[in-house]
Amino acid sequence: MSRLLFWAAAALISYTYAVFPALVLARARLRPRGHQSAPITPTISVVIAAHEEEAVIADKVENLLGLDYPADKLQVLIASDGSTDGTVAAARAGAAGDDRVEVLDLPRTGKAGALNSAVERATGELLVFSDANSMFAPDALRRLAAPFADPSVGGVAGDQRYLPDSEDGGVAKGERGYWDLDRAIKQAESDAGNVISATGAIYAVRRSLFGPVPDGVTDDFATSTAVIAQGRRLIFAPDAIAYERVGGTAEIEYGRKVRVMTRGLNGVVLRRGLLDPRSHGFYAIQLLSHKVLRRLMAVPLLVLAATALRLARRGPFYFLAAAAQSAVYGLGAAGLLLGRSAVSRHRVLALPAYFCLVNLASLQAAANVVRRRPVDRWQPRRDAP
Repeated sequence: MSRLLFWAAAALISYTYAVFPALVLARARLRPRGHQSAPITPTISVVIAAHEEEAVIADKVENLLGLDYPADKLQVLIASDGSTDGTVAAARAGAAGDDRVEVLDLPRTGKAGALNSAVERATGELLVFSDANSMFAPDALRRLAAPFADPSVGGVAGDQRYLPDSEDGGVAKGERGYWDLDRAIKQAESDAGNVISATGAIYAVRRSLFGPVPDGVTDDFATSTAVIAQGRRLIFAPDAIAYERVGGTAEIEYGRKVRVMTRGLNGVVLRRGLLDPRSHGFYAIQLLSHKVLRRLMAVPLLVLAATALRLARRGPFYFLAAAAQSAVYGLGAAGLLLGRSAVSRHRVLALPAYFCLVNLASLQAAANVVRRRPVDRWQPRRDAP
């Protein structure tokens, strides 16, 4: 039984981390599916839900107003979700009286409610969503708008990039390494059909395809996958860039991961119809592999570790498997314990530390879903910029 469990876990892990990415990359080469792109400038409403974002919201508003996009085609909606600090005042100060900006001072309802309230007041043909701490590149809106020249495109996912910081710890460095790989996968998915979903830092959807965001799910996942559910394409625009900082400490990043993964798994439950390959083809396989299997990898990883230790005396292969896993988890633990020290930023510690943190967070997220413990409120925790 131990051998059966070992090889079953090994097969599942190998598929998720190696075989699936290889399939995606190969499919993009063998079955590319292009889309039109043109320098169009439709009306745009940028929507930001903010809670206790006094430290960054003025800079965000100034960033949006300074973008290279026609002033008469831009609307900015800031929805303060029950902020008790100076978020509302700071947002209005950042607007400096510009009538393109509307700041909504809402009671605390959760991010979904804040977004829905803001969208009700949106007038743009395109809705662009972002986070308060994500700063757009000057041409980001033009880059997001260009693929909408193709009528089959219903949504565009931009590229979130992390700013370098000499004070970052190992987890932050590991996060950047992960996003470099994830960016390549997203591009391949998009080239062959649809990217799985958008990142909340920067993405756009047609106003006509937006539906109210339900509580308890990741809003960017629910909103962007609604495009695919309605038969339109969701493509990746790597030149539409938003910059932000990684969570400064492992503790902050762990809390963010638990929140995102809990809401993300609930989002898959919401969009479970997209898991049917008869209706959605290869996208259903992408969604299962990336958003379900990868987020539940902690389970087969635990099974693999336990069975390898049990089988270690039965042959050199199992002994090496147990030793390799012990080394990875030992390096990961060391990277987490060393925090933001210079040593923790070395790749040998940074990548295992991030790997361990993500999988620990996924266990808690899965437990939240099983126990039906929703995460429908969020409290930003950031280092000072």
